Amino acid sequence: MTLVAGIDSSTRSTKVLLVDAETGQVVDSGTAPHPDGTECPPQVWWDALQQAGGDLIDRAEAVAVSGQQHGLIALDEHGEVIRPALLWNDTRSAPQAARLTGEGGGPGVWAQRTGSVPTASFTVTKLAWLAEHEPDNAERTAAVLLPHDWLTLKLRGVGFAEATTDRSEASGTGYWSPDTGVYLRDTVIGALGHDAVLPRVAAPNEIVGHTPNGVAVAPGTGDNAGAALGLRLESGDVVISLGTSGTVFGVAEAPAADPTGLVAGFADATGRFLPLVCTLNAAGVLDTVRDLLNVDHAGFDALALAAAPGSGGLTLLPYLDGERTPNRPNATGVLSGLTTHTTRADLARAAVEGMLSAQADGLAALSAQGLRAGRVLLIGGASSSEAVRRIAPHVFGLDVEVPPTAEYVALGAARQAAWALSGRPHPPQWNTGAATGFIGRAATSVTEQYSTLRDETASWTSHR
Repeated sequence: MTLVAGIDSSTRSTKVLLVDAETGQVVDSGTAPHPDGTECPPQVWWDALQQAGGDLIDRAEAVAVSGQQHGLIALDEHGEVIRPALLWNDTRSAPQAARLTGEGGGPGVWAQRTGSVPTASFTVTKLAWLAEHEPDNAERTAAVLLPHDWLTLKLRGVGFAEATTDRSEASGTGYWSPDTGVYLRDTVIGALGHDAVLPRVAAPNEIVGHTPNGVAVAPGTGDNAGAALGLRLESGDVVISLGTSGTVFGVAEAPAADPTGLVAGFADATGRFLPLVCTLNAAGVLDTVRDLLNVDHAGFDALALAAAPGSGGLTLLPYLDGERTPNRPNATGVLSGLTTHTTRADLARAAVEGMLSAQADGLAALSAQGLRAGRVLLIGGASSSEAVRRIAPHVFGLDVEVPPTAEYVALGAARQAAWALSGRPHPPQWNTGAATGFIGRAATSVTEQYSTLRDETASWTSHR
């Protein structure tokens, strides 16, 4: 049996899967936690990989890393980490994002050049923050890597001059063009103040090197692209991932360039493209309302399913942590339609309908970029909720499939490793198991209630 290893280095933990390269069957696994926060010393991730990986990587013939996107790792001329990495969820560079957007010709120009309009998540804005607030560190920066790039480098045991990345990760930096496949050096210089070594963008199925013990190392990928690879997405497939935040993404044959900034025009891990919409609020909305109702998960589902569509006229605008889609960073949640007849069941269902309606906005944004959803896959922690599964098709007005529970990001990394090891032109066709299907019938009253409240509150200003 030929074994490959897939690594998911996320914000919260490292997961390692040891997988049969021919069938995709997981034969062993390990995990280790990461600390909370919006910045982190990269050494923590390497230590977690050693803990989670154990001997799993050495038992494999090839390995790949899928990691959290956007994070900034600045290295000096000796390859030493200059400061803790700034992560995707660090928003301190929001002013720099606004400044760069204006100085770079406006949102439309950024979308055409890089596929996206920069937000505080993107690496380029963090470079600009570094130059403005830590000029000595910016001046010392000789190379810029992302988390997955750095871990791949550590696995290979080489210097940063030999660093590699992949298209999906490069497309989240804000200084690489998914359309032309080249770095935009002027953008790097404009943000950091000088040029820096950037990792070479490897081919999707390339072997970029070997570990000291001889294990082949594949390019790796970003976490959403890893999930897409693990789910075996094809053109027209759309994933709605319901974690603490929500992501809506799909595989496309052409790059996206959305001047509104709602859709990030990322690349995928196969040579195609992965337009993506991110919402700040998803499963956390359900957790908050569940706590308010003082019920467990099963009790919450039972309440939500006991209420009629439209929740008795109750509507929740779920911007509990502000929102990115639409761009309302200072917003708070809004509950509308509360009457003396409102029930606990109405509140539970309103939470589900509101959270899913926000994801439906993401579907609409993808559609506006030409990606029509032929198949919708629901994954993430909240996809295990029976209420979410049964209500989602009515909010989306589309059939929904829920794949078997799996670590799809790590599985995608393992699939890439198997692909690189095989030398074949296409990834292996692993069987991920049968999905559970739910039939969609649009609940017009739900979508109308939500869109009305969303639009009515567009001009509200909230202060946190």
